[in-house]
Amino acid sequence: MSSDYCPSRHRTVRRLTRVVMVGNVGVGGTNPLRLQSMTTSDTEDVAATLGQCIRLAEAGCEIIRVTAPNKAAAAALKDIHQQFRAAGFTQPLVADIHFLPVAAMEAVEHVEKVRVNPGNYADKKKFAVLEYTDAAYAEELERLHEAFTPLVLRAKVLGRSLRIGTNHGSLSDRIMNRFGDTPNGMVESAFEFIRIAQSHGFKDMILSLKSSNPKVMVQAYRLAAARMAELGMDYPLHLGVTEAGEGEDARIKSAIGIGALLADGLGDTLRVSLTEDPWFEIPVCHEIASRAKDLATLGAASSVRLPADPADPFSFTRRATDPVELSSACLAGSHETPRVIVHSHQSLADWQAVAKELLEVHAAQREVRAEGLLIRLDDSNHAAGLRSLRKALGPAVPSLWVETSLSPAEFPFEGTGSRLVVVKGFGAKDGVALKAWAEACVRHDAILAADMDGPTLAALSKELAAIPAGRLILTSSQPQSGLHATGTYRELARCAAVAQLSAPLWIRATAANAVRLDPGFQSRLLEASILAGGLLVDGYGDFLSCETPATAAKSLTLAYDILQGARMRQTKTEYVACPSCGRTLFDIQSTTLKIKERTGHLKSVTIAVMGCIVNGPGEMADADFGYVGGAPGKINLYVGKTPIKFNVPQEEAVERLVDLIKEKGKWVEA
Repeated sequence: MSSDYCPSRHRTVRRLTRVVMVGNVGVGGTNPLRLQSMTTSDTEDVAATLGQCIRLAEAGCEIIRVTAPNKAAAAALKDIHQQFRAAGFTQPLVADIHFLPVAAMEAVEHVEKVRVNPGNYADKKKFAVLEYTDAAYAEELERLHEAFTPLVLRAKVLGRSLRIGTNHGSLSDRIMNRFGDTPNGMVESAFEFIRIAQSHGFKDMILSLKSSNPKVMVQAYRLAAARMAELGMDYPLHLGVTEAGEGEDARIKSAIGIGALLADGLGDTLRVSLTEDPWFEIPVCHEIASRAKDLATLGAASSVRLPADPADPFSFTRRATDPVELSSACLAGSHETPRVIVHSHQSLADWQAVAKELLEVHAAQREVRAEGLLIRLDDSNHAAGLRSLRKALGPAVPSLWVETSLSPAEFPFEGTGSRLVVVKGFGAKDGVALKAWAEACVRHDAILAADMDGPTLAALSKELAAIPAGRLILTSSQPQSGLHATGTYRELARCAAVAQLSAPLWIRATAANAVRLDPGFQSRLLEASILAGGLLVDGYGDFLSCETPATAAKSLTLAYDILQGARMRQTKTEYVACPSCGRTLFDIQSTTLKIKERTGHLKSVTIAVMGCIVNGPGEMADADFGYVGGAPGKINLYVGKTPIKFNVPQEEAVERLVDLIKEKGKWVEA
């Protein structure tokens, strides 16, 4: 597999694709990133679905998807489309097909694009067959060819486009048994359908490879892009983290996955899947897409072309680093979960207020703790305040990270309590200063966090190599010239590997390395998630600080939520929840909230809430328990992918889920 999956891992250079027309909307090429969403109403309710289409269009949605689970729903698309156009709207409509070729053949007559899910479309998904012989495998491929060909040929005649939309949760038995539940399996599933379409000379296709796990999603898209590069294909990519859930957690997961790929120049259209009313998705889509545009603009004048960093973009491997002891009970490094550093915007002149704020946060947040407090010291007159703060924090906060402009002689190393981490920026000519700081830190049992870019590390590699293991942390608080923030950290890691340095990496989400900080917390959330997520999914990051939120509480919870979203550290209940659509068999939003109310204190449990069986069992691969719509008013309860209880009345189902969690020994009292 070629590692050349994107034009650059250091700056945003968009991958050039063919242009695929979805009605009057061009996707790919030099067209802007297109924003999508999906209706949640019963498609056969024409008035309700039309109303949602109109509201989405008015919110700025450029491509609108509508589920067509059966032929009757597909036929309803005719009236929906006609009335939508009569109302003056030009946005193309897309039929979402999962199981039934007959529904696809009806839908293609009425809408501009048809999405098929390879794992479900005329393929088997019974979680039953253990092995496929080559002959059996070939036989099923031939059957797929026969089932899919009529849609391809009709789309070609009508000038429709197709989306080959693979979901991690709906891989067929045949793919699962040959390739496993893997990104590679997702790619192969999609490419089977691409090859069938190409055999008929059809190329008006868009590709998606979604997962509820951002790590899996990112790897799958990268693999697909690399495979296309090898085969001379140039199909556009539709990006999304499926079943992301609702609220801040869903926005974080989406920003991690979508943002990481957009920063690499991959992606031509996107959807942020929220378990909320669909029009709430569009502003988030816009914020993420606009940042990708800004990144591309910022890097447009650069001719920087750097060697690839050591990370394998197609599989997750944590970067191996030296262990660092923040305290006897708090170790850091590649054998530990990433540690959270909280940034205080307050001055050491009022150290009592700093200590009070953080300790109050700890009291209110029982499950998450600051493992370090970051504060600035530029005035030697505040030395007494630093000593007092260090003592006041004591064992409650293992480390105190002090960013300073003072010299080693001026810095107040003396004192007891939290371990000191001195944060100091260095340039390429600061070898003498680096040596002095390193010696002072070692002498006083402190740790040096060296803030620098890759070229500076290369220039100071001899001085850095002389620092004992466990005494050095690497970070970069602002982008290297010509690179975006993610690329800056990747280059820092590459230069560290060349210098044979295994110092841990501290990811800092700062105002200086933000693409754009708009008013409001969501802007800070998206910025930090895109930066940290893009690095964490590559195995980079031993410490994380989110430094733009105004309060310690927000800084703390955002960092922990990003780590959870990137599947690096679980500190609360993880929910995998579908965004709802016309197939959903219960009110997904209210039900998800009820489940959260009953189970939100179970920090080591993952619960999937799925509206139907289309993606339910598969997307629950990483879940401990599943709540899945089985029939109208009836719920099926799962342990992993295994159904345990069938047709539970919906009014009883939440409590039966709690009973199941208790039965499996995963329940604790709130």
